[in-house]
Amino acid sequence: MDFFDKLGESLVSAGKDVSQKAKDVSEIARLRIDIKAKEDYVDRQYRELGAAYYDRHKNEEEIDEAEQFFLIGEALEEIDRMKAEVLRIQGSAVCPNCGMKMPEGAAFCSSCGAKMNEGIYEE
Repeated sequence: MDFFDKLGESLVSAGKDVSQKAKDVSEIARLRIDIKAKEDYVDRQYRELGAAYYDRHKNEEEIDEAEQFFLIGEALEEIDRMKAEVLRIQGSAVCPNCGMKMPEGAAFCSSCGAKMNEGIYEE
């Protein structure tokens, strides 16, 4: 009978170890998800801070980050050009008042009623 008691204790102990390992794995997974969420939050804050700094100082000539400002400005202009090209290919235009996408050639915006300017493809 001593053999079966030891076997039972071993099985109970192994079960507790497996249960603890499963809890540990679950906790690690939860923590990793929380870490990723916080890292994403920090990245968003960095982007917003950088964008605010750029907007505040983009017209300054004497600034330490002048080269980065120039490169950002060029990239933003290229993005606008490419967005306008997409709209042109789609046969669409953007309302100059509310920004709603409208069919090319529309005289007025169906969203806000503003007069559409012919050939405005900027988004």
